[in-house]
Amino acid sequence: MDAGAPKFRRRKADRPEEIVNAALEVFAEKGFAAAKLDDIARRAGVSKGAVYLYFETKEDVFRAVVERAILPNLSVVKAMAAAHPGPLADLLRGLAGHIAGVVETTPIGGVLKMVVGEARNFPELARVWHDELITHALGAMAEAIRNAQARGEVKPGDPRTFALQLISPLLVGVLWRETFVPVGAQPFDLPALMRQHIDTLLGGMLTEGARA
Repeated sequence: MDAGAPKFRRRKADRPEEIVNAALEVFAEKGFAAAKLDDIARRAGVSKGAVYLYFETKEDVFRAVVERAILPNLSVVKAMAAAHPGPLADLLRGLAGHIAGVVETTPIGGVLKMVVGEARNFPELARVWHDELITHALGAMAEAIRNAQARGEVKPGDPRTFALQLISPLLVGVLWRETFVPVGAQPFDLPALMRQHIDTLLGGMLTEGARA
């Protein structure tokens, strides 16, 4: 063995994943317009040319971030909703805790702020986020609520609207953290925020029988 040979070489198959993980961090920190492929390559420890081997444009990198780094978390949420046979209240508490935990421990919140802030100039960001994430998340929660209504647990009302009511405080909490906490605002505890919100909202959603 050549003594001067490196002890470790990353497999080429690993590089797209490394690039995607680096891009998730760079987008969260800098936003879309300010992020450069050079920044992503440097963070991933590859050349800019290596990035172009797998992605033609920065928009392609963003789509890969959504599909490979964020969408798997949504798949877990959908699986939890589909597999839960019990009361809706238990499901919603479990989902809220899981989602808040993901948002607390990953850069996803920074990417969400980027999408909201830059959607006017880069509408493709909003389109991808909506089509790949929001539509499916709302759909899964609305379906769970619809099933609970059929079981007599939830009062009449549009399931999709109920689902949006459930998600909205977390989105506001994330935007608060990403926008105002860096300039001195007091942060919210997102898991605690969601626990309190779920308990409050369920008081208005659930039928008398489901609350008993």
